Amino acid sequence: MHSARRGTVAVLLLLVASPLLSQSAKAADAHVVVVRAAKMLDVKAGKVVANPVVIIEGERIKEVGPGLAVPAGAKVIDLGGGTLMPGLIDAHTHLLQNYDFAFRDDDNNMVLTVAQMSPAERALLGAKMGREDLEAGITTVRDLGNSGINGDVALRRAINHGWVTGPRIVASTRALAAAGGQFGKLQHDAQALVEQEYVEIATVDDARRAVQRAFYDGADCIKVIVNTGPRVVSLEAMKAIVEEAHRVHKKVAAHAIGDDATRIAAEAGVDSIEHAYIVPDDVLKMMASKKIFMVPTDYPEKLYTEFVPATATTEERKETEARMKKFAQDNHDRLKRAVAAGVRIAAGSDEYYQMGKRTRGESSTLIYEAYRDSGMTPWQIIEAATVNGAELLDRQDRIGSIEAGKFADIVATSGDPSLDVTELEKVKFVMKGGEVVRNDFTQPPER
Repeated sequence: MHSARRGTVAVLLLLVASPLLSQSAKAADAHVVVVRAAKMLDVKAGKVVANPVVIIEGERIKEVGPGLAVPAGAKVIDLGGGTLMPGLIDAHTHLLQNYDFAFRDDDNNMVLTVAQMSPAERALLGAKMGREDLEAGITTVRDLGNSGINGDVALRRAINHGWVTGPRIVASTRALAAAGGQFGKLQHDAQALVEQEYVEIATVDDARRAVQRAFYDGADCIKVIVNTGPRVVSLEAMKAIVEEAHRVHKKVAAHAIGDDATRIAAEAGVDSIEHAYIVPDDVLKMMASKKIFMVPTDYPEKLYTEFVPATATTEERKETEARMKKFAQDNHDRLKRAVAAGVRIAAGSDEYYQMGKRTRGESSTLIYEAYRDSGMTPWQIIEAATVNGAELLDRQDRIGSIEAGKFADIVATSGDPSLDVTELEKVKFVMKGGEVVRNDFTQPPER
């Protein structure tokens, strides 16, 4: 009886909705926008295209090429001497966090965030961070946990419904982790906080159930904390996680730092290893052979040493600055080794602190300087932030390049990022899905 009623209701809804959907489709077809500029980066071919014209119908690109004729009645956005490129992709974000350096470290910040901020407050924070990312040219993110119980899914839905403005979100829900997740020491009564951020796993069965739960909760991918201090997820559990995710064609991101953790992640066949600040050469070779992406969440040295707590003594400040300088140099070395080994790189910020007066987007795009300082070329960095990110997120048919059929996610700069990668920090035009989010080209610059 219930099945029959459901079937009847479904048919009625389809009959009612069909004319509306048809009208909506026609309206979208009639909405033609043309974006043109002096240059465009063809990230797949690794070349600069002169005088590009991008013809957009609704939210997708219909046609793109040099000097195309503008369709009659189309709205033209002329960016003059600007350079077009695909919207940036940040493959490692935490939009529902914004820690304060005044509390000195992650442990204190995490407890305060989880214990004091309501889910509604964190969702609103996420909306602000998402908007700031989008305005900086980051049109798609993979949000990897630390968003409370499914806060990233709620934010994704809000953006998709048009309730708030933000980037496309590939959500992971709560990260899977060994006991305690990434929390520091907690008294017994406070350990209930852990389940708001992490799903604790100890056995293979735990791991499989956690993956299934994540997808039930709306996850697009799985995030695993392979190691936190001496707490390490076993190889058997990692293999179960990867198998369970890949069985339904979903991907796995692994937070892993150190010889053991990176080896476990690579042997299990994850799709990306996040951070990998410490990783041996043989694991890099394994990553290359298995086509596992590295997401290096690096920042330029100037940023690491910029935010020493104001309360620090002179000695503490010197010690912290020296430690951060060595950390940056070590990061440069391991990224050079990864690229030399043939490991594919996808750009990820892992930004979750308030960096002075910078917006979230302004601080997140500083990662490209760190990649440059590690020896990556501008084109390699641009690929990491576009086509590579799209492939890692399994969205290569929709985003990552300016091509017919893909979403009209387009950004523009005054200069040419393929010559100077810091231009990616100075995005002046942002379009997501055919809608202009930002246009600082008030007067078209000279061609």
